[in-house]
Amino acid sequence: MWTYQAPVADMLHLLTRVLDAPASWAAQPALADLDADTAAEVLAQAGRFAGEVLAPTNAAGDQQGCTWSPAGVTTPPGFRAAYRAFVDGGWPALACSSDAGGQGLPQVLNMALFEMLAAANHGWTMYPGLLHGAYEVVLHHGTPELKALYLDQLVSGEALGTMCLTEPQAGSDLGLVRTQATVVAGEAANGVPVQVSGSKIFISGGDHDLTVNIVHLVLCRLAGAPAGTKGLSLALVPKLRPDGARNTVVCDGIEHKMGIHGSATCQMRFDAADGWLIGEPHRGLAAMFLMMNAARLHVAMQGVGHLEAATQNAWRYANERLQMRAAVRPADAVAAPGPDPIAWHPAMRRTLWTLQARTDGCRAIAYWCALLLDEAEHHPDAARRATAAGHVAILTPVAKSLFTELGHRSADEALQVWGGYGYVRDYGIEQTVRDSRIAMVYEGTNEIQAIDLVQRKLLDDGGARARALMADLAAEAAACRSRPALQPFADALAQQLALWEQALQALQAGRSADAEHPLRVADDVLAGVGHALLAWAWARIARTAVQAPQPAVPGARSADQWLQSATFGLQWLLPQAQVHWQRATQPGLALPFLAA
Repeated sequence: MWTYQAPVADMLHLLTRVLDAPASWAAQPALADLDADTAAEVLAQAGRFAGEVLAPTNAAGDQQGCTWSPAGVTTPPGFRAAYRAFVDGGWPALACSSDAGGQGLPQVLNMALFEMLAAANHGWTMYPGLLHGAYEVVLHHGTPELKALYLDQLVSGEALGTMCLTEPQAGSDLGLVRTQATVVAGEAANGVPVQVSGSKIFISGGDHDLTVNIVHLVLCRLAGAPAGTKGLSLALVPKLRPDGARNTVVCDGIEHKMGIHGSATCQMRFDAADGWLIGEPHRGLAAMFLMMNAARLHVAMQGVGHLEAATQNAWRYANERLQMRAAVRPADAVAAPGPDPIAWHPAMRRTLWTLQARTDGCRAIAYWCALLLDEAEHHPDAARRATAAGHVAILTPVAKSLFTELGHRSADEALQVWGGYGYVRDYGIEQTVRDSRIAMVYEGTNEIQAIDLVQRKLLDDGGARARALMADLAAEAAACRSRPALQPFADALAQQLALWEQALQALQAGRSADAEHPLRVADDVLAGVGHALLAWAWARIARTAVQAPQPAVPGARSADQWLQSATFGLQWLLPQAQVHWQRATQPGLALPFLAA
């Protein structure tokens, strides 16, 4: 009942027509050899893997889940074969540097790949989801000896990686981490052998049977380290020691979760486990942020994947399900007695267009963020690298929060298309509702993302990065003003940017008078910024649709269909931003403490 076909044509349309990715690649020597045809072939092959190999494991993986025993974790049937096909296809190496044995392709193609994987089977995707982040940590912080041991394993996918942060008493407050690292000999320094002892919880892929070895990156504390986050170090602790012997890393159990049953969420115990410091002592959180930021963007793509899967299945079902006569039939409908497809009824049309407009808008923002990530790393102009990095700093918490909220909310709204059938297992949407919920929680809850956005990204530099991003967004409004048909998009985007500026000023003034003010309105500020970005995305999509006709990307929607989606977003969805901006700019909103 539930299917997934990667929307490769839509992805290519956004990349090559709406965002003009080939021009961005041409300006970066490291990516200059990549063209639209090569990107199309990469996405087509990724789509085949996601749709033909991975998607068939989704429902069974959810129903059977993982199995724990003292010997280790067993993943659901089909997961190992799918992972072997993933490795054999070279997918782990896609965006890794060619100097490190990777393919050297851009992050935007890797993000598109992981959107497909999450849409096809979110639970399975959790295993390789942290692989690129682990690669980044070892590449940038590992000693030559550690790179020689583990970098090739991570690039090839021979070993998978984990991010071991959370402890029972240390969730979002990582300063409370107690796991200890003891230096085996000599002084603490990067690459020095250590023994790690402590317990971690909620560790995705902490144990499994997909790879023989697992590279654990563990936040820990050296003896005598300062309290709080400034005393945290990072250790690389493998499941297998270099000689092949089993390390003293134990999975004590797996969580029984609401969703993503195919992902082993593990309780891990390190009993004087052998490892090495990676990065400088007491600078572990800074090293780990490479992995955390990569993880947040991958989680954002999970939201887009859930949006896409819910959208395409809801559209298909609504066109097949016949119920009642529509008040008005489409002009080209063939007259026939009896009930009509529910897709013709206004309530369903509104739901379906909501799903489509959100999917298009979020995907455009996501791919732009990934293009900026590539420019921040590869662009030859230092000023452009700095600007791109500043944009990504703001976009990352917004993307993680906005996409995952819309991914879950949209799956929940899509369930309504099936009616009672949606609430039972047979049709698949209930699994998507369950699976998508966790993405709002892990890798920093969406509330934490909002606080990060407001305090660190909007206020700490006086709003400089925010205004630089707003200036780039305003350029789209100016471009739209050249065509009368696009005037509503230009006006709406300009209004959103003006409201963002007002909110920025209100935050700065509010913090001076009331230290808690930015925290009270942080969620609304993030939602407002998210809507401003959606206004930009819909404007850009609409402008592309009304420009001089170009040869269509094979299989893509027509220009009119793209314009209809963007117009629906503008007229039906963007007005919600007013609620968030009003709260974000209103001082003194009551938020009393709860009675004990």
